[in-house]
Amino acid sequence: MCIPPRTDALPVIRAAGCAKFLLYAAAVLGWPALSPAAAQPPPREYEAPAAASPPVIDGSLDDAAWGAAPWTEPFVDIRGDGWRDPDLETRAKIVWDERFLYLGAQLEERHLWATLAERDAILYREHDFEVFLDPDGDGLAYYELEINALGTEFDLFLDKPYRREGRADIAWDIEGLRTAVRLDGTLNDPSDEDTGWSVEIAIPWSALRPPGAPADIAVTAPRPGDVWRVNFSRVQWPLTVVDGQYRKLREPVDWSDHPEDNWVWSPQGEIDMHIPEKWGIVRFVADRDASP
Repeated sequence: MCIPPRTDALPVIRAAGCAKFLLYAAAVLGWPALSPAAAQPPPREYEAPAAASPPVIDGSLDDAAWGAAPWTEPFVDIRGDGWRDPDLETRAKIVWDERFLYLGAQLEERHLWATLAERDAILYREHDFEVFLDPDGDGLAYYELEINALGTEFDLFLDKPYRREGRADIAWDIEGLRTAVRLDGTLNDPSDEDTGWSVEIAIPWSALRPPGAPADIAVTAPRPGDVWRVNFSRVQWPLTVVDGQYRKLREPVDWSDHPEDNWVWSPQGEIDMHIPEKWGIVRFVADRDASP
């Protein structure tokens, strides 16, 4: 299915093959008639206001800083136009100050489920929320953070995308990272229906330093008008209940099999988050109405 892997040990998917598959799927299988161009809509854009006062990182987006920030558009299928809209809403916000980048998200959820509790566990094997940051927008040296409803964190650095033979440095950590989740429901309890969960994240600017970078290179906050490439992702698995516990409806057969849903802020055109040039465009502004 023209689907790049989420591991650095798997082969590169060639664009030409993907284009041929899209034509075949439209003609024979009745899939939406998507050309490669149609599968690549313009990236979404967002203006991130400076926070007059920092939010308290407690998982609740009720601080004044969040109230001054707009929501992103609701997340869509990672492949973009022509694919089924998510049946659960996900939105995010971004604010910042001189010390931190603040990220908040609200996820509608009927079945709160998370079992992975060890830091740097591969969280996308269950429900999770993900953040991708490319500060200079060159598609290289970027950062990924994942979090689940238990509050477990998985962060990594990539020197370049997997399809360009990049490798993930999972040993790298966001120093000074602060996160919190708040649940509206009961975790891992199939006997009731939940409402959702929210996430708050504070990332120190000083932590966004590639491994091995000289210690004397200062990493500082952006200035109003600066632009980053950013994206958000949500992985959502179809579930069943076995002996009173949530279980995946089925496991993937191989790397190209995706029983899970992948919902994102800015569509990628295919099931691969590691295409930084398709991430959203975030402009840092002095306030919500400021222009660069």
